[in-house]
Amino acid sequence: MVAKISLGNSLYAALTYNTEKINKEKGRLLDTNKIYNDGSGSVNTHRVYEDFQRWMPAHTKTERPMMHISLNPHPDDRLSDTDYTRLAHEYMQKMGLGDMPYLIFKHEDIDRHHIHIVALRVGTDGKAVSDKNNFYRSKDICRELEKKYGLKPAERQRVSPDTPIMKIDPAGDLKRQVANTVKLVGMRYRFQTMGEFNAILSLYNVKAEQTDGRVNGREYHGLVYFATDDNGKVIANPFKASRLGRFASRAAIDGRFERAKKEIDDKALAQRTKRIVASVLIRSSGKEDFIERLKAEKIDVVFRYSAEGRIYGATFIDHNTMCVLNGSRLGREFSANAFEQRFNEGPVIDTPVVPVQNIPEDNARTVGNENRNQTDSDSSRSQSQPQPEARTNSRHGHVQTDNSDYMPSIPGLDLFQVGPGYDPEEEAFYRAMQRRKKKGRRPKF
Repeated sequence: MVAKISLGNSLYAALTYNTEKINKEKGRLLDTNKIYNDGSGSVNTHRVYEDFQRWMPAHTKTERPMMHISLNPHPDDRLSDTDYTRLAHEYMQKMGLGDMPYLIFKHEDIDRHHIHIVALRVGTDGKAVSDKNNFYRSKDICRELEKKYGLKPAERQRVSPDTPIMKIDPAGDLKRQVANTVKLVGMRYRFQTMGEFNAILSLYNVKAEQTDGRVNGREYHGLVYFATDDNGKVIANPFKASRLGRFASRAAIDGRFERAKKEIDDKALAQRTKRIVASVLIRSSGKEDFIERLKAEKIDVVFRYSAEGRIYGATFIDHNTMCVLNGSRLGREFSANAFEQRFNEGPVIDTPVVPVQNIPEDNARTVGNENRNQTDSDSSRSQSQPQPEARTNSRHGHVQTDNSDYMPSIPGLDLFQVGPGYDPEEEAFYRAMQRRKKKGRRPKF
């Protein structure tokens, strides 16, 4: 069983978060301690908040007087409501919080059912229950309860460079899968634009979309993520980046753009990809043959099509160098217009493909700089084209587009730790609670 503990100063926010789960029929109130409970499984937020205030001391130096705990058994454990309730009460008793007011919620919004506990950690005398070594005490208690109730041991699973990236399974936990994909893609691949970012995401049935606007007079710039099927059709409501984690935020992705530019330029990685693509293109009899031959070289190509079927974008994903590159970055002969002419209109006359000679590493940077000036204009022209939704052709492994299933960005919609104790929405909630703390101001209850 994995326990996650968060301290906060906004009791009302914690209550609202859990109450919204209940209102959406994705959870229920199991039990309470020293707080009103009518036994219906629902919660009157205002009534419960008033009950908590009765136990709150008039004066306390504790800046974060409440705590939010999630208890997450192993996904294979199937517990009844009675089991969850007993587990929660015993956990609180062993943590020294058995006499504090608290509520026990069960969350059922994902396949892995789990419980949340909202509690005060300050007594009527104004003194807080010690949180010293909370992490180690909690871990020992979880191991003890697992043995007592015959539960399977569960530990937080951390993402590593060896963790495989999997395509979205529509039957699974979509939030968690999207979070996995975005985090792992960001850890491993280098990309410099949203188009390149989406090209690599599309291989795993995920796409990202920028959201810009104003809310209550404040300007915002964010990202939302979509889970799709093999045809690129959206299969669920979008997830805000904040529900995935900081690694998925627009600021984080923009930072990856900047780092990728330096890394690709410094290592002349584009030249390595260019040599392979040029060699394959010369030997290819057509588009499908070109795609298959590249796959044999561990390079995926993503073509983007207009509504009329015209190629307006081409992006190469080199799994050898872990670089994602728009075709125009490699040279004019690899731009969208060149491929459109070669594959849809006939052989290319004015932009012949010339095999790229092996370039010594010492000279690779110079060559990359010469090509960059030539390709910048092509890249900007390609990005100025409209961007209909990418759709993967499962037969041939490349991406097509279809405007009919396109979902526009929806400003304001809500959205990492992987494993049985991870829930992206909970992670976002914990971070929000930490931000509520403001120095020099009296805590809000």
